[in-house]
Parts: sequence; C-alpha cells; structure tokens
Amino acid sequence: MTAATIEVPVVHRPGLGATVSQVLTMAWRQMVRIKHNPFELVDLSLSPIMFLLLFVYVFGGQMAGSTSDYLQYVLGGLIAQNAIFLTMYTGTGINADLRKGVYDRFRSLPIARSAPLAGKIFADMFKQVWSVVVMLSLGLLMGFELRTVAGALLATLTLVVFALAISWISVLMGVVADSEEKVQIYAFVIIMPLTFTSSAFVDINTMPGFMQAWAKVNPVTHLADTMRGLLSFGPVAEPMMWTFVWAAAIFAVTAPLAMRAYRRKMV
Repeated sequence: MTAATIEVPVVHRPGLGATVSQVLTMAWRQMVRIKHNPFELVDLSLSPIMFLLLFVYVFGGQMAGSTSDYLQYVLGGLIAQNAIFLTMYTGTGINADLRKGVYDRFRSLPIARSAPLAGKIFADMFKQVWSVVVMLSLGLLMGFELRTVAGALLATLTLVVFALAISWISVLMGVVADSEEKVQIYAFVIIMPLTFTSSAFVDINTMPGFMQAWAKVNPVTHLADTMRGLLSFGPVAEPMMWTFVWAAAIFAVTAPLAMRAYRRKMV
C-alpha cells in the first residue's frame, strides 16, 4: 500500500510590474466611483472653501491687521491642514469596505495583497490635487499673490508626497478600528493637535516657550512653511527637506504596521 500523494498548490506572487498594474487598476476603480457619485467632489470642495473664507474674513483682521495680509500667510497653512484632514477619508473608506466584505472578494483574486490598499491611497491623491486647485483658485480670486506657477506645481507635488505617507496612518486606523466613527475619532485626536500647534495659522513665535519647542519640530509646521514658501514668501529649502524627512519616517513606520494589521485581518 502506498501513501496518497497530496499536491499543495503553489501560490505565485505577482512581480513588480504586475503589482504596479494591479495598483493602478484598483486606483481606477476608486476613480470610477466618483463618476457615479459626483457629489463626492462637491463635498471635497465645500469644506476647503468654507475654511478659507472663514479664516480670512473672520480672523484676518485680528491676526494680521488686514484680510489681504492674512490671506498671504494662511493659505499655505490651510492647504496643508486640508490635506491632512483628507487622509481621514482613506481610513474610513477602507474600514467601510472591510466591514462590507469588499476586501474578502479581492482576496480571492490572483492579485498582490497590497494592491487594494495602495490603489485606494493613490486614488485619494486625486482628491488632494483637486482640493489644492479649489483652494488656490479661490485664493487667487480673493487677491492672493502667487509667487510662481512652478512654485504652485512643486507645492502640489510636495503635498501629495507628504499625504501619501500620512495616509498610511489612516490606513492603519481603518484596519484596526471596528467602525468608521472610531476611525474619525482616532483621526481627530491626532490631526487637531498637530494642525493647531503648528505654524499653519499663526507665527509660532507668538506661542508660549514650551509650545514653540514642539511647534518647531511639528511635521505640519514644516509642511505649512514649505507651502507658504513655494506659494507666497519665506524659506523653502530647509522646511521642504524636513517635510520629506518626516514623510519618509512616517511611511517607514506606519506602512509595515498597516500591512501587518491588514494581513492579520485577512486571515
């Protein structure tokens, strides 16, 4: 009598080229959803418009003596703040798809495990660019003096790179949280202190000494200063360098943690 031979199926992992193609396909899937729900773009437009109008016309006179001067200062900071808030939608979207079983269906496909997550993140970068265009266009109508068009393009590219890194924090929260509401709570607990203890809205030299120490190393300060320097005035090289350093560090820490949590979720 001979023992029966059991054949174990070999799982072939897709190569780099196939993985990139799958990520782009998943990103396109997310983009098509906007076509069927155009109100999503309206939602992405209203929030930055309201923030810009309220901050400039309500706080401008108090903060800078005139609304025009405050517009020159705060637009870069508001763009940075809005970008970080938008990453929250990445986490809530992933959480909703996980609970609805969408990723269980993806798991049955011969694709890289990271493709659905990465595709979602890359698709959300379109929303980042859209919001920058909306805020910058409104700012120009309000009298904002743009430094150069090349500066605006470089600012957008820098913002997208930083948002890509920050999005992995949102992905991690979206995977580990058991509801969209908890993702939003976790995100606000992180985002609100980061943005309001930075140079996004005020000169950090006006803060108490102990808060200045934190504000100077706050990644949002570096991002806001980079946006301000590229779009309007101020130094560019040093804040941009620290923006990329923070982006690399955040990605290096949170992306592996998010993927590990995602794999455990899919077991």
